Amino acid sequence: METNGIRQGSRHPSGLDRTDRMILRLLAERADRSYADLSAHVHLSAPAVHERVKRLRRDGIIRGTVARLDGEKIGCPLLAFVHVTTEGWGMTKPVLALQDLADVEEIHTVTGDTCLILKVRTSGPASLEHLLSRIQQIEGVRSTRSHVALGTYLERGPMPEVPEPLSE
Repeated sequence: METNGIRQGSRHPSGLDRTDRMILRLLAERADRSYADLSAHVHLSAPAVHERVKRLRRDGIIRGTVARLDGEKIGCPLLAFVHVTTEGWGMTKPVLALQDLADVEEIHTVTGDTCLILKVRTSGPASLEHLLSRIQQIEGVRSTRSHVALGTYLERGPMPEVPEPLSE
């Protein structure tokens, strides 16, 4: 097949080329980067980077842009992971109501001896105890087991691998 002479970036199994993956990595590190800043890193024009970011949003690869807040500075220094055992494996309506609790940051279904793992952040032990009491009152919840984090050394979202450029 004939091409226009422009070497195409190698495709990753995800369908994203090296430039897409580099843009995603840069945004994952700092989501407030300007298109000009991104363009300088990936050697494309700012409008070309803008079009790529629009496509990544449209395709659902970039699901949103959020501010990462410091739990301690907003009055929620206690980070815990709560393992929840439920009566059934399915996500019942009462269990899904956990997402309405402000202290619950993440809900994951998992394999093993528990059904769900919640990432929660509270103002202290008393508020964690109150949250656990609320969770245990939910219909279908059999038990909870909590693990309080003493320190956090890494907290980030997915970071796409960027393959090395092909040598000439």
